[in-house]
Amino acid sequence: MARHDSRIWPECTKMIGLLCLVSSILLQHGASGQRVKVDQEVTSYPGQTVNLRCAFADPTGVQLSMVTWMYVPEPTQDPVNIAVFLPGNEPSYPNSPVKGRVSFVPSPPKVDSPSIQITDVRMTDEGKYACEFATYPGGNVRGTTQLVMLAKPENSASPVTVVAGTKPITVASCKSANGQPAAEISWVTTANGNYTTKQQPGTDNTLTVISEYIMVPTPNDNGKEITCVVSHRTLVKPESFKMNLAVQFAPQVTIEGYDNNWYIGRTNVALTCKANANPPPTTIQWKSTTGEFPPAVQVSENVLKVQNVDESVNTTFFCEVNNQIGTTKEQFGILVREPPKNPSNAGVVAGAVIGSLLALLLVAALIAVLVTRRRRQQQGYRANGGSDMKTRIFGGGKKASKNGTNGGAGNGGGNNNGPIYVYSESSPIQALGEKNNHQLITMGGHPEVVSTTPTAQDILLSNELDDAEKRKFDELDEAENYDHYNPGGPIHLPRSIRDQEMIGEYDDDMESQRDGSVISRTAVYV
Repeated sequence: MARHDSRIWPECTKMIGLLCLVSSILLQHGASGQRVKVDQEVTSYPGQTVNLRCAFADPTGVQLSMVTWMYVPEPTQDPVNIAVFLPGNEPSYPNSPVKGRVSFVPSPPKVDSPSIQITDVRMTDEGKYACEFATYPGGNVRGTTQLVMLAKPENSASPVTVVAGTKPITVASCKSANGQPAAEISWVTTANGNYTTKQQPGTDNTLTVISEYIMVPTPNDNGKEITCVVSHRTLVKPESFKMNLAVQFAPQVTIEGYDNNWYIGRTNVALTCKANANPPPTTIQWKSTTGEFPPAVQVSENVLKVQNVDESVNTTFFCEVNNQIGTTKEQFGILVREPPKNPSNAGVVAGAVIGSLLALLLVAALIAVLVTRRRRQQQGYRANGGSDMKTRIFGGGKKASKNGTNGGAGNGGGNNNGPIYVYSESSPIQALGEKNNHQLITMGGHPEVVSTTPTAQDILLSNELDDAEKRKFDELDEAENYDHYNPGGPIHLPRSIRDQEMIGEYDDDMESQRDGSVISRTAVYV
């Protein structure tokens, strides 16, 4: 710091003596001013009492000869003394805007803490107040307090009724009146526009702020929400004013109800005239290009009714709507068509078609299930017959047909509605007898039944059997009591043949064929 002063001092000696003196006074004032303790800012509302505090921090070694409070309304104006105190004398209050309302607190004050108070403060009392001490040997020192007067504004907002057009105009206004300090205003809306803000003097040294929202109004903007937001120091939170734009416009007319299917003979159809307007429509009128309405037409307010469509309805109708802004006319041409030749209910037809298709699908599915089940039953029956080495082909009854259709192998491979006995090459075979070149073959006391390939007739007969018939024939097959095979013993005939021999009816068992042969009714010849 000493090095810095050594450089400045030679330069200072070259300056004009007056400038050096002023610099010294300012330095001294700044150093001493730090010893005066005051509030930087004090706020108050009109009508209240405000205290302006002042104190000399360390009076040791300093003589305080006088204290003066001054009002500095503007930086360019001279200060005005409002309170003076000389130790040992009574305080004095010179003429000033606050005379009669200003006093020392306490009174008389202490010379090192000469605070004052102003009662019934006014908005015009706002400004700077300086507390100045006259000291020896330091000279005069002061501290300054800014008195801020607050005034809560009166806020309001309202839409401006306008007519839709093509030029920007004010559609809403927001006002913050008689506030201190000035309020801040902003807008929130979906409308396409902007706003302007201006200030003007209010009452008692206050300020009034006015903001206007400007846009080109259209019918679609009518009713849109717009909000004015006012912010001020005296408000805990910003104050909002919600409103709706008011845009007036001539009626917008639409005609509804025509479905392009008005045919001769159709009944109870109507046209409706709908209008969107602000202000609301005053009149709605239907008119016709022919001047008069057809006999089938009736008009009721905004509805044009047609009781029965005919050729006279094939015309153009007008709907005319009026309001305070203007008149709008909308026309609509009706095209009457020929009556349908085969009127039908499309829904019923479609339902019938769909129902028929579903029924066919159901029947087809049922048939498929039955066929599949029948095939499985046939396969199961054949499998059971092959597993126990028994094959029985059944016809229409126990006795063979006399016409030879179910003859032996020589007659086409049919059967005589009895069991087919065949032989196995690995077993001993004995012939019971031979008649007309047909041989009955058995095996040592017990016939060996071998599965053979059925003929077409056998398959048809077998397929006609149901489950109950199959069980019936199975029981019959099991009921037949065959003599078991006894190796080395005599060959025994089936019980049915033995019974016939015992009662003498064996000859009745034989049956003559057309070719002159005689065969047994109960045995099958291979």
